[in-house]
Amino acid sequence: MSETPSWWRDEPLRFSPILEAAIAEFGAKGYHGTPVRDIARRVGVTVPALYYHHANKEAILLALLDGVTRDFADRARAADADAGDDPVRRLQQVVESIASGMTSRPELAALQSELGYLSGENRERQTAVRDEIEAVLTAVISDGVGSGDFVVDDLAETVRAVLGMLQWIPTWYQPGGPSSPADIALRYARLATRLVGVNDRARR
Repeated sequence: MSETPSWWRDEPLRFSPILEAAIAEFGAKGYHGTPVRDIARRVGVTVPALYYHHANKEAILLALLDGVTRDFADRARAADADAGDDPVRRLQQVVESIASGMTSRPELAALQSELGYLSGENRERQTAVRDEIEAVLTAVISDGVGSGDFVVDDLAETVRAVLGMLQWIPTWYQPGGPSSPADIALRYARLATRLVGVNDRARR
């Protein structure tokens, strides 16, 4: 990319010292296997001091998920708006925006799999933001079907397939590996366009 667009996750998300310590502990032991005292010990505070900032471990997880999922949703909308009217370009940029977030901090993006540990209103709050991301992709693909650019058998299933392959990135991506974040984003954008029936060569 010659000029970094506003929707591209160029720098990794940063959080407070307590939340950064939680990311490290959750990454090493999983959410369920991490005692709050280990987070407090890593950041160098007492457990009561930690509870002054976050009511409990679930509140810590919610703060992290709110940060990363909201970032994905905002950037997906920005990428869509920046792409103009071409459904193919819209889909490519939305996918690239999400892929760039997955590679900027894979250990943080991987925490999205811990949604099941949220309860009641907390889970509903997270689900609502995730629905925003799904709505962006649904609108893009639906518009592409309407314009004749895309051919899909099942709109909802196609959206889930695109999101599913993107959510898998943190399970294998390693910073400094053979593929750069930009390479991965472009590759996944091509995969997404093929899922909706776009022939790359036919558009050249």
